[in-house]
Amino acid sequence: MTEGSRPPAPRDEEAVRRFVEQIAMQFADWGFPRMAGRVLFVLMTADEPGLSAAELGDRLDASAAAISGAVRYLIQLHLVVREPVPGSRRDLYRLADNAWYTAATTELSLYQAIISASDTVLAALGDTESPSRARIAEMRDFFTFFQGEMSGLLAKWESVRAA
Repeated sequence: MTEGSRPPAPRDEEAVRRFVEQIAMQFADWGFPRMAGRVLFVLMTADEPGLSAAELGDRLDASAAAISGAVRYLIQLHLVVREPVPGSRRDLYRLADNAWYTAATTELSLYQAIISASDTVLAALGDTESPSRARIAEMRDFFTFFQGEMSGLLAKWESVRAA
């Protein structure tokens, strides 16, 4: 410790728990399943390399079924990775490497699927100007624009992160 510096503050578990609940609620307000948000942010705030389902359940005072559904959802989004514990029937769950980047790149394929489906229904709606055609065309154009911008942002993030 250098002169004039203070020792590091101890971890405030109650403040960490409040953060997990607060941010999970914010994500829930955006449509993210609340338990999945709670699991995600418990993993993000854990100092351990991974947590078992039982440890997640203990930290969140949640049932095994709730934890199972949440981790399954997070694995599908590529935010969480399940790793077997050698010599055990247990698995550990951890935040995926580059979780936010990976999740964002996964969304790009969703945007492409929306664009393709939009093109298909636009053909089915015919060449006439109609309110439904205008709405679908605007959605397609928005996701086409967003996909291009997101690709550029992700490339920029890679360069910033590498620096």
